[in-house]
Amino acid sequence: MRLPDWIKIRYQEGELRSTRNLLRRHSLKTVCEEARCPNKAVCFSKPTATFMILGSICTRSCGFCSVSKGRPMPPDGEEPLRVALAAKEMSLKYVVVTSPTRDDLPDGGAGQFSKTIIEIRRHLPDSKVEVLVPDFGGSLESLRVVLDSFPDVFNHNIETVPRLYPVVRPRADYGRSLSILKEAKRYLPQVKTKSGLMVGLGEEKEEVVEVMRDLREAGCDLLTIGQYLMPSKNSLPVVEYITPEVFREFEATALGLGFEHAACAPLVRSSMNAEEVYNVI
Repeated sequence: MRLPDWIKIRYQEGELRSTRNLLRRHSLKTVCEEARCPNKAVCFSKPTATFMILGSICTRSCGFCSVSKGRPMPPDGEEPLRVALAAKEMSLKYVVVTSPTRDDLPDGGAGQFSKTIIEIRRHLPDSKVEVLVPDFGGSLESLRVVLDSFPDVFNHNIETVPRLYPVVRPRADYGRSLSILKEAKRYLPQVKTKSGLMVGLGEEKEEVVEVMRDLREAGCDLLTIGQYLMPSKNSLPVVEYITPEVFREFEATALGLGFEHAACAPLVRSSMNAEEVYNVI
Protein backbone atom coordinates (compact mmCIF):
# COMPACT_ATOMS: atom_id res chain seq x y z
CA MET A 1 0.00 0.00 0.00
CA ARG A 2 1.29 3.45 -0.87
CA LEU A 3 1.81 5.94 1.92
CA PRO A 4 -1.05 8.44 2.05
CA ASP A 5 -0.42 12.17 1.77
CA TRP A 6 -0.87 12.76 5.50
CA ILE A 7 2.15 10.63 6.41
CA LYS A 8 5.18 12.82 5.80
CA ILE A 9 8.45 11.52 7.19
CA ARG A 10 10.69 14.53 7.73
CA TYR A 11 14.44 14.28 7.36
CA GLN A 12 16.74 16.64 9.20
CA GLU A 13 20.48 16.34 8.73
CA GLY A 14 21.46 18.56 11.68
CA GLU A 15 23.21 16.55 14.38
CA LEU A 16 22.16 13.18 12.99
CA ARG A 17 25.64 12.08 11.99
CA SER A 18 27.31 13.29 15.19
CA THR A 19 24.68 11.54 17.32
CA ARG A 20 25.23 8.32 15.42
CA ASN A 21 29.00 8.63 15.86
CA LEU A 22 28.63 9.28 19.59
CA LEU A 23 26.54 6.15 20.01
CA ARG A 24 29.07 4.09 18.08
CA ARG A 25 31.89 5.47 20.19
CA HIS A 26 30.11 4.29 23.34
CA SER A 27 29.18 0.95 21.68
CA LEU A 28 25.48 1.53 22.26
CA LYS A 29 22.32 0.46 20.47
CA THR A 30 19.12 2.45 20.06
CA VAL A 31 15.59 1.27 19.36
CA CYS A 32 15.46 4.15 16.89
CA GLU A 33 17.84 2.24 14.63
CA GLU A 34 17.05 -1.37 15.51
CA ALA A 35 13.29 -0.93 15.05
CA ARG A 36 13.74 1.36 12.02
CA CYS A 37 11.72 4.15 13.55
CA PRO A 38 10.54 6.72 10.97
CA ASN A 39 11.35 9.53 13.41
CA LYS A 40 15.01 8.60 13.88
CA ALA A 41 16.44 11.53 11.94
CA VAL A 42 14.26 14.03 13.76
CA CYS A 43 15.20 12.70 17.20
CA PHE A 44 18.91 12.26 16.45
CA SER A 45 19.00 15.86 15.22
CA LYS A 46 17.81 17.26 18.57
CA PRO A 47 19.89 15.29 19.71
CA THR A 48 18.11 12.57 21.65
CA ALA A 49 17.69 8.80 21.36
CA THR A 50 16.05 5.85 23.09
CA PHE A 51 18.86 3.68 24.41
CA MET A 52 18.44 -0.05 23.87
CA ILE A 53 20.19 -2.09 26.54
CA LEU A 54 20.74 -5.86 26.67
CA GLY A 55 21.79 -6.11 23.05
CA SER A 56 19.81 -5.98 19.85
CA ILE A 57 18.55 -9.56 19.62
CA CYS A 58 15.06 -10.45 20.87
CA THR A 59 13.93 -13.86 22.07
CA ARG A 60 10.45 -13.40 20.60
CA SER A 61 9.17 -13.06 17.04
CA CYS A 62 6.46 -10.41 17.03
CA GLY A 63 5.06 -9.83 13.56
CA PHE A 64 5.31 -6.04 13.68
CA CYS A 65 8.92 -5.66 14.79
CA SER A 66 12.18 -5.56 12.83
CA VAL A 67 14.49 -6.16 15.81
CA SER A 68 16.63 -9.22 15.12
CA LYS A 69 15.50 -12.55 16.56
CA GLY A 70 17.74 -15.30 17.86
CA ARG A 71 20.03 -16.18 20.73
CA PRO A 72 21.23 -13.03 22.54
CA MET A 73 24.58 -12.43 24.18
CA PRO A 74 24.88 -12.27 28.00
CA PRO A 75 24.33 -8.84 29.58
CA ASP A 76 27.26 -6.44 29.29
CA GLY A 77 28.30 -5.31 32.77
CA GLU A 78 29.74 -2.04 31.49
CA GLU A 79 26.69 -1.09 29.43
CA PRO A 80 24.80 0.83 32.18
CA LEU A 81 27.77 3.14 32.69
CA ARG A 82 28.19 3.70 28.95
CA VAL A 83 24.53 4.66 28.65
CA ALA A 84 24.92 7.20 31.45
CA LEU A 85 28.11 8.66 29.97
CA ALA A 86 26.57 8.94 26.51
CA ALA A 87 23.47 10.61 27.93
CA LYS A 88 25.69 13.06 29.80
CA GLU A 89 27.70 13.84 26.68
CA MET A 90 24.41 14.50 24.87
CA SER A 91 23.33 16.80 27.74
CA LEU A 92 20.04 14.94 28.06
CA LYS A 93 17.55 16.17 30.62
CA TYR A 94 15.30 13.20 29.95
CA VAL A 95 16.67 9.71 29.27
CA VAL A 96 14.61 6.88 27.78
CA VAL A 97 15.84 3.29 28.12
CA THR A 98 14.34 0.17 26.56
CA SER A 99 15.41 -3.38 25.67
CA PRO A 100 14.42 -6.35 23.54
CA THR A 101 12.54 -9.12 25.32
CA ARG A 102 15.06 -11.37 27.09
CA ASP A 103 13.20 -14.55 28.01
CA ASP A 104 16.59 -16.26 28.26
CA LEU A 105 17.49 -14.35 31.44
CA PRO A 106 16.12 -15.43 34.85
CA ASP A 107 15.04 -11.86 35.64
CA GLY A 108 14.11 -10.94 32.06
CA GLY A 109 16.77 -8.22 32.14
CA ALA A 110 15.30 -6.31 35.09
CA GLY A 111 18.65 -6.09 36.86
CA GLN A 112 20.24 -4.38 33.86
CA PHE A 113 17.42 -1.82 33.81
CA SER A 114 17.98 -1.15 37.50
CA LYS A 115 21.74 -0.72 37.10
CA THR A 116 21.22 1.61 34.14
CA ILE A 117 18.80 3.82 36.07
CA ILE A 118 21.24 3.97 38.98
CA GLU A 119 24.14 5.00 36.71
CA ILE A 120 22.04 7.68 35.01
CA ARG A 121 21.05 9.06 38.42
CA ARG A 122 24.70 9.09 39.47
CA HIS A 123 25.98 10.96 36.40
CA LEU A 124 22.88 13.03 35.59
CA PRO A 125 21.21 13.64 38.97
CA ASP A 126 18.85 16.29 37.60
CA SER A 127 17.61 14.25 34.63
CA LYS A 128 14.37 12.30 34.44
CA VAL A 129 14.37 8.63 33.43
CA GLU A 130 11.72 6.75 31.48
CA VAL A 131 11.92 3.00 31.01
CA LEU A 132 10.08 1.09 28.29
CA VAL A 133 10.16 -2.50 29.48
CA PRO A 134 9.11 -5.93 28.14
CA ASP A 135 6.64 -8.01 30.15
CA PHE A 136 9.33 -9.95 32.09
CA GLY A 137 7.23 -13.07 31.50
CA GLY A 138 4.77 -11.67 34.02
CA SER A 139 7.29 -11.78 36.88
CA LEU A 140 6.27 -9.28 39.55
CA GLU A 141 9.61 -9.81 41.27
CA SER A 142 11.44 -8.59 38.15
CA LEU A 143 9.03 -5.69 37.83
CA ARG A 144 9.77 -4.59 41.40
CA VAL A 145 13.52 -4.71 40.75
CA VAL A 146 13.02 -2.02 38.11
CA LEU A 147 10.59 0.03 40.19
CA ASP A 148 12.87 -0.05 43.24
CA SER A 149 15.27 2.09 41.20
CA PHE A 150 12.51 4.74 40.93
CA PRO A 151 12.11 5.61 37.26
CA ASP A 152 10.05 8.75 36.67
CA VAL A 153 7.95 7.09 33.95
CA PHE A 154 7.26 3.38 33.61
CA ASN A 155 6.21 2.40 30.08
CA HIS A 156 5.02 -0.96 28.83
CA ASN A 157 3.34 -1.07 25.44
CA ILE A 158 0.11 -3.01 25.02
CA GLU A 159 0.78 -2.79 21.24
CA THR A 160 -2.56 -3.96 19.82
CA VAL A 161 -6.08 -5.15 20.61
CA PRO A 162 -6.63 -8.56 22.26
CA ARG A 163 -8.13 -10.18 19.16
CA LEU A 164 -4.93 -9.58 17.16
CA TYR A 165 -2.47 -10.86 19.76
CA PRO A 166 -2.11 -14.35 18.19
CA VAL A 167 -0.86 -12.73 14.98
CA VAL A 168 0.84 -9.56 16.20
CA ARG A 169 2.28 -10.74 19.55
CA PRO A 170 2.02 -14.56 19.49
CA ARG A 171 4.14 -15.15 22.62
CA ALA A 172 2.72 -12.28 24.62
CA ASP A 173 -0.49 -12.10 26.62
CA TYR A 174 -2.87 -9.14 26.78
CA GLY A 175 -3.90 -9.76 30.38
CA ARG A 176 -0.27 -10.17 31.44
CA SER A 177 0.66 -6.81 29.94
CA LEU A 178 -2.25 -5.12 31.70
CA SER A 179 -1.23 -6.71 34.99
CA ILE A 180 2.32 -5.35 34.63
CA LEU A 181 0.96 -1.81 34.29
CA LYS A 182 -1.55 -2.29 37.09
CA GLU A 183 1.03 -3.67 39.50
CA ALA A 184 3.50 -0.89 38.64
CA LYS A 185 0.95 1.73 39.67
CA ARG A 186 -0.04 -0.19 42.80
CA TYR A 187 3.56 -0.79 43.90
CA LEU A 188 4.84 2.72 43.14
CA PRO A 189 1.83 5.07 42.94
CA GLN A 190 3.95 8.17 42.30
CA VAL A 191 5.40 6.77 39.07
CA LYS A 192 3.69 7.84 35.87
CA THR A 193 2.63 4.76 33.91
CA LYS A 194 2.46 4.82 30.14
CA SER A 195 1.44 2.52 27.31
CA GLY A 196 1.00 2.62 23.56
CA LEU A 197 -0.50 0.77 20.67
CA MET A 198 -0.33 0.66 16.90
CA VAL A 199 -3.32 0.94 14.61
CA GLY A 200 -3.77 -0.11 11.00
CA LEU A 201 -3.33 -3.83 11.67
CA GLY A 202 -6.99 -4.70 11.17
CA GLU A 203 -8.46 -3.61 14.50
CA GLU A 204 -11.88 -1.95 14.84
CA LYS A 205 -12.27 1.51 16.39
CA GLU A 206 -14.36 0.19 19.26
CA GLU A 207 -11.65 -2.38 20.03
CA VAL A 208 -9.13 0.45 20.38
CA VAL A 209 -11.49 2.32 22.71
CA GLU A 210 -11.92 -0.84 24.78
CA VAL A 211 -8.14 -1.10 25.15
CA MET A 212 -8.12 2.51 26.37
CA ARG A 213 -10.72 1.61 28.99
CA ASP A 214 -8.69 -1.41 30.12
CA LEU A 215 -5.56 0.74 30.42
CA ARG A 216 -7.37 3.33 32.50
CA GLU A 217 -8.70 0.59 34.78
CA ALA A 218 -5.08 -0.51 35.21
CA GLY A 219 -4.18 3.02 36.31
CA CYS A 220 -2.33 3.99 33.14
CA ASP A 221 -1.66 7.76 33.02
CA LEU A 222 -0.18 8.37 29.55
CA LEU A 223 -1.13 6.97 26.14
CA THR A 224 0.42 6.93 22.67
CA ILE A 225 -1.28 5.70 19.50
CA GLY A 226 0.46 5.67 16.12
CA GLN A 227 0.08 4.22 12.64
CA TYR A 228 1.71 0.85 12.08
CA LEU A 229 4.22 0.99 9.22
CA MET A 230 5.98 -2.09 7.87
CA PRO A 231 9.60 -1.89 9.08
CA SER A 232 10.71 -4.68 6.71
CA LYS A 233 9.37 -6.80 3.87
CA ASN A 234 9.04 -9.75 6.26
CA SER A 235 6.84 -7.84 8.72
CA LEU A 236 3.06 -7.94 8.91
CA PRO A 237 1.38 -5.95 6.13
CA VAL A 238 -0.44 -2.70 6.76
CA VAL A 239 -4.18 -3.42 6.59
CA GLU A 240 -5.32 0.20 6.68
CA TYR A 241 -3.92 3.72 6.91
CA ILE A 242 -5.85 5.49 9.63
CA THR A 243 -6.84 9.08 8.84
CA PRO A 244 -5.79 12.07 10.97
CA GLU A 245 -9.46 12.64 11.82
CA VAL A 246 -9.69 9.21 13.47
CA PHE A 247 -6.48 9.87 15.42
CA ARG A 248 -8.04 13.09 16.71
CA GLU A 249 -11.09 11.09 17.77
CA PHE A 250 -8.85 8.65 19.63
CA GLU A 251 -7.11 11.52 21.43
CA ALA A 252 -10.39 13.13 22.47
CA THR A 253 -11.72 9.79 23.69
CA ALA A 254 -8.56 9.09 25.67
CA LEU A 255 -8.66 12.46 27.42
CA GLY A 256 -12.34 11.94 28.12
CA LEU A 257 -11.51 8.63 29.79
CA GLY A 258 -9.09 10.37 32.13
CA PHE A 259 -5.61 9.93 30.64
CA GLU A 260 -3.37 12.79 31.74
CA HIS A 261 -1.94 13.01 28.24
CA ALA A 262 -2.66 11.27 24.94
CA ALA A 263 -0.47 11.57 21.84
CA CYS A 264 -2.39 10.18 18.87
CA ALA A 265 -1.16 10.79 15.32
CA PRO A 266 0.20 8.74 12.40
CA LEU A 267 3.90 9.10 13.25
CA VAL A 268 3.55 9.01 17.04
CA ARG A 269 5.79 6.42 18.68
CA SER A 270 5.96 5.49 22.36
CA SER A 271 9.18 7.38 23.09
CA MET A 272 8.59 10.27 20.70
CA ASN A 273 8.73 13.70 22.40
CA ALA A 274 8.78 11.91 25.76
CA GLU A 275 10.48 14.82 27.51
CA GLU A 276 8.00 17.34 26.15
CA VAL A 277 5.09 15.18 27.30
CA TYR A 278 6.54 14.83 30.80
CA ASN A 279 7.02 18.56 31.10
CA VAL A 280 3.35 19.32 30.42
CA ILE A 281 1.72 16.76 32.73
